[in-house]
Amino acid sequence: MFRIYPKILMILACISMALMAIGQYAIWFHAPEEMTMGLVQKIFYFHLPLAWWSFVAFFGVCAASVMVLWTGREQWDVLAGVLAEIGVLFSGLALVTGSLWGRAAWNTWWTWDPRLSTTLVMWFVYAGYLVLRSADVGGTKGAKVRAVLGIVAFLDVPLVFLSARLWRSIHPAVLASKGGGLEPEMWTAVWINVLAWGAMFGTLVLARYHGAGLKRRVEAALIGIQEKTLQ
Repeated sequence: MFRIYPKILMILACISMALMAIGQYAIWFHAPEEMTMGLVQKIFYFHLPLAWWSFVAFFGVCAASVMVLWTGREQWDVLAGVLAEIGVLFSGLALVTGSLWGRAAWNTWWTWDPRLSTTLVMWFVYAGYLVLRSADVGGTKGAKVRAVLGIVAFLDVPLVFLSARLWRSIHPAVLASKGGGLEPEMWTAVWINVLAWGAMFGTLVLARYHGAGLKRRVEAALIGIQEKTLQ
């Protein structure tokens, strides 16, 4: 297992909280109110970072899974599981915030738009991946089985990103045009919140990985005690 120092974790947690506070100020006081949607548009500053960092998490699952097949080391398997958990959390929150935004913009909570549909499929794929991990599928070769699943699951992620460009979609493609239809102050709020959610993402990943390491050490200690008792 990679060693996680608690002090580093605490520092990163403090940085993420500070950036979150700055991000909230940027959303509500710095960025102007959008003329058409009004305050509802500010959901965008939560929705976009959550979606982007969920993509990063799922790419990390794929990369860690490749390392499992290459090195066979347990820490990469644990990291893949941690990243999948955070990715499912963030993509789930992205779906919820997107639904809230869609209710105001499209007058419906959900529509089978290509971007929404592929994102929902992605969420179910990785939720299923986590279920299979918890079921310990594969027995003694479980880590390699999970690694293959982690790599295959990533195939849907580029499809989600490109769906609004490949098919006719009502979902806005923010990076498709220069400026993305946003004022400079809005972009400032966007990037601050991307950094804030990135720091939160890093904090959650390290905390969860540290917890997984402690769990394995406790389980190893209990097995050792049981073996000594049987002797």
